[in-house]
Parts: sequence; C-alpha cells; structure tokens
Amino acid sequence: MTDTIHYDFVVVSNRLPVDRVVDPDGTARWQRSPGGLVTALEPVMRASRGAWVGWAGQPDLELAPFVSDDATLVPVPLSPIEIERYYEGFSNDTLWPLYHDVIAPPSFHREWWESYVEVNQRFADASARVAAPGATVWVQDYQLQLVPRMLREQRPDLTIGFFNHIPFPPFGLYAQLPWRKQVIEGLLGADVIGFQRVADAGNFSRAVRRLFGYATRTPEIHVPDGLGGHRSVIAKAFPISIDVESFEEIARRPEVQERARQIRDDLGNPSTIMLGVDRLDYTKGIRHRLKAFGELLRDGTLSVGDAVLVQVASPSRERVAAYMQLRDEIELTVGRLNGTYATISHSAVAYLHHGYPREEMVALYLAADVMLVTALRDGMNLVAKEYVACRTDEDGVLVLSEFAGAADELKNALLVNPHDIDGLKEAMVAAVRMPHRERTTRMRALRRRVRDNDVARWSSTFLDTLRHANHHSGAR
Repeated sequence: MTDTIHYDFVVVSNRLPVDRVVDPDGTARWQRSPGGLVTALEPVMRASRGAWVGWAGQPDLELAPFVSDDATLVPVPLSPIEIERYYEGFSNDTLWPLYHDVIAPPSFHREWWESYVEVNQRFADASARVAAPGATVWVQDYQLQLVPRMLREQRPDLTIGFFNHIPFPPFGLYAQLPWRKQVIEGLLGADVIGFQRVADAGNFSRAVRRLFGYATRTPEIHVPDGLGGHRSVIAKAFPISIDVESFEEIARRPEVQERARQIRDDLGNPSTIMLGVDRLDYTKGIRHRLKAFGELLRDGTLSVGDAVLVQVASPSRERVAAYMQLRDEIELTVGRLNGTYATISHSAVAYLHHGYPREEMVALYLAADVMLVTALRDGMNLVAKEYVACRTDEDGVLVLSEFAGAADELKNALLVNPHDIDGLKEAMVAAVRMPHRERTTRMRALRRRVRDNDVARWSSTFLDTLRHANHHSGAR
C-alpha cells in the first residue's frame, strides 16, 4: 500500500462514526451516528485533517477508506465469528461485567481472548498504516485495550492516547481476569491513559503496582523502556461531557417545546412525570427503579394519575443471554405494575423499548419533572448531563446514583445509593415534593457545572495533556 495517505491525527474506536443505511430503493449510504464521541471529535478531525479507524458495523464488509463529513474513515473488517467472540464475547460478556463491579458474572473463554488479541492487532495495523510520522493516535474504550502497546511496538514515533469510557474496577475484581497482565501491558503502551473518575485512575495505578511493581507517583507511572531507562505514562481522570449548546438550541425550539406539552397531554397531564432513559443494560438499575416506584404506588405515597414513570429502554446487545433475560424481567415487572395499578385512563409505567431521535429525547427531558438516573455502576452517564443541559427553564429535579461518574460533578442532584430501595423511594418523594425555589437553585448550579465542562473542553484537555506528556516523557 505505497499510495496510502497519511494523517497527523487518528482516532481508533470499535465503531466508525457512521452507520450504513440502505434506502427503500436499495441505495446504500452512510449516516452520521448519534453519540457524544462523534460530536466531541468532529472539530478536532476537521482542524487536523484526521482519519478515523473503526468497524463499519456489519460482518464481512471489506471497504476501502472513504471520506464522510470531511473526515477519512478507515474501515476494519470483522467476520461473524469475530463479532461473536471479540465483540459479543470478550468485550461484552467478559470485560463489561468485570469492569462494572461484576453485577453479572463475567465469562472467561480462551477462544474469546484469542479473538480479542487478533482483532486488536488488526486495528493496530490499520492505524499504523494511516498514521503520519510523529502523528497523534487516540484509541477509544475497552474493546481496544491492547492497541496502544501493539502500536508502540510498530511505530515508536507516534504519540498515543487512550480513553476508557467505562469504569476501571478495583484490583480485587480486576485480578479475576486471567489475562490481567496482558491488558495492563496493552494500556501502558499509551502516553496518556484517561479515565472518567479519579477513583478509576487510582484503581488502574494500584493494579499496575500490584502486578508489575512499577513506581507510580500520581498521575505518573514509570514504565521500563527496555533500554535501561523508563517512559513516563500519565493515568488520570478526564470526565467526558456533552455538546451543551446543541442540546440547549434544540430545547429552545418552539416545536420541541410544543412536543413536550403534547407528551404531558398524552400521558393524561399527571402532576409528576418521572423519566428513565437508558440502554437496556443490567448496569443501569432499571429493575431497582421499577421496584421503588411500585412500592410507592403500593404504599399510597404516589398514585396513578398524579404520577407516571416513563421508561425508555433502548435495545442493546440483544444476542447476549444476560440482556435477553433482563428484557424479559423488566417487561414482566412493567406488565405487573400496570396490571395492578393502572386505570383505564392512566398507566403506571409507560415503557418504550426503542431508541428515539435527539429532538424527541429533548422533548421528553422537557416534559419530565424528575429524571431518574439510578445506575448500579456507570463510567459517566451522559443522560444526566443531557437532562440538565435541556432545562433552560431552570426547573426539574435530577435523582442521580452515586455510582455513576456524573455524581463526581453533579453534586446538586439528589444523590442516591440505588441498592437502598428505601433511600431511593425517599429521594423520589423528595424530588416530587421539592419546592420550586429549591428546584431552581439546584438546577442553576447543575447547569453551571455542565456548561463549564462541555465536550469540547474534555477533548481539548485530554489532547493538551497528551501533547505535553509526549514532550516530557523521560527516556525513549
């Protein structure tokens, strides 16, 4: 491939920032994916003539690099067996539950690990091919933890960053992973490793000390370079955020505000609309939320007609057994609650198992009096920040799990332990009954925080740290 074009800035993630859409007439086209990462990196890609390396989302799709929205996209093919083993298997049935406090038991299979290694090498090779001499490569998330080291071995000239979008577990849990050393060696190939929370960075540094005995002095880790010296790797928190201005702009549109009023109307104009918006995932605490709401109805603290819970649960990993079981459990619970408490004119729970466009989500945020983010463990949870960004009216109450990364920043939310059903019920009642003045005071403080740390600041802070780290990283 002597005619390969090289790029000074390369993003590497499991998925490309576009989805392949086939129109009714059979024409295939690429449509930009929703999601914060795409929004965050788009300006950087434009400014730096960048490339994005990732899987195109469908099996056995062999595609040459192509341009979309001023960025060059470099597809990495995956076979059906690799999707099953590397993606559904090792990434989402081994690493995901392990990194989320073993809420569901992780599965350890050697053939999954072997596929993970092979696919990570393919991503590293594709990135090395398109990176210009001295380029910056930013690797994203837990599916590609081996890529930094693989890249460094091929291309020591590169500046390499890695950002972990999910939690990094305490050593007692992480130590269960049979390939625990290989994963950490993979990550230590980066110059800067970013985490959502200070606690995640601390967990990672402790794992390095326990497994390798390398000297660490927060945020630096001294990694031997094989030549008698060392490289200095930075491991620290860079909490990710959202494009606040775009959410505010949508929230101010008259048609979106009208849609919010229509949603309230369609729900029978209850006094309180509670809202949950999650991927259908066992880490999100949807069962705990439904249990608490059901008990409030049972106790007579809340009544159908006065209060309704709207639960949006977008489909997720539908071929993984734990997710199929979760969907069945949640739909059974919703059916039971509605069967017991609904009236002919009012549901107890409005359950919506599909995704929505951003405008509809913003209308739901505007319609909701109380936002319930009760994750059992979450790297960040951007829904909490989206709700706050949309509340340009400075109203609404955020009930937020202390186990979501967002809790480190959004201190003016009602913070809860979602495992404590009584505590969760108390917070939900406090949110429903909160005086207007307190709601406004809390929401103003939350909005200031979200606006101060938006997604542009997140990416620029990380990349500034990466530039600085590469110039001061000790012997090479």
